[in-house]
Amino acid sequence: MARPRKPLLSTDRIVRAARELVDAEGLAAVSTRRLAAELGVSGPSLYNHFRTKDEILEAVADSVSAQVDLSMFEPGDGRDWRTALHDWAVSYRAALRDHPNIVPVLARGPGRRPAGLRVADAVYGAMVDAGWPAAQATSIGALMRYFVMGSALGSFAGGFVDDASAYDPADYPHLGQAHLLADQQEKIDERAFETGLRALLDGLGEQFTRVRGTTG
Repeated sequence: MARPRKPLLSTDRIVRAARELVDAEGLAAVSTRRLAAELGVSGPSLYNHFRTKDEILEAVADSVSAQVDLSMFEPGDGRDWRTALHDWAVSYRAALRDHPNIVPVLARGPGRRPAGLRVADAVYGAMVDAGWPAAQATSIGALMRYFVMGSALGSFAGGFVDDASAYDPADYPHLGQAHLLADQQEKIDERAFETGLRALLDGLGEQFTRVRGTTG
């Protein structure tokens, strides 16, 4: 009886395995030796697809960027620039929340990564098409990236311990309920993100009114 064939090694298979390893154990867990073992292949066979570990991590980062919804920026979608930015930011954060350990690589910028560049191109193009001057459209893309990535780097609510004795009212008179925050982590973090996002968009809306008044 013929022995079952191992799945052929491919770029997609390597990236998927590396992404699962990063998700489970962090960036430090990734090495060509570890990946080869996970894939059941010899280490040198990875070099037919990637020259270095850094190239693998770049590909993992780009695979996460590819999960971000960009449909709101497509011609004919119908959403105004503000709604489009909101919906894109929510999708962007969801992708980073699902893969938080790769955020430090994504934070370096898109570099030559195709999916990352498509994200930047879509946001910038949509803002320019909406009537924002090019320089401000660039700033909006940067601003949104800072905000979304910052929200994905850690949890505000999760940063408080669930021990009431840690918050002595003599030292922290306003933190009497801080030990309860961790139990509501997801709810608090989601609300904080939405509050910040809407504040950003409100501010941009006021700027846009001034821009249109100046250029109109």
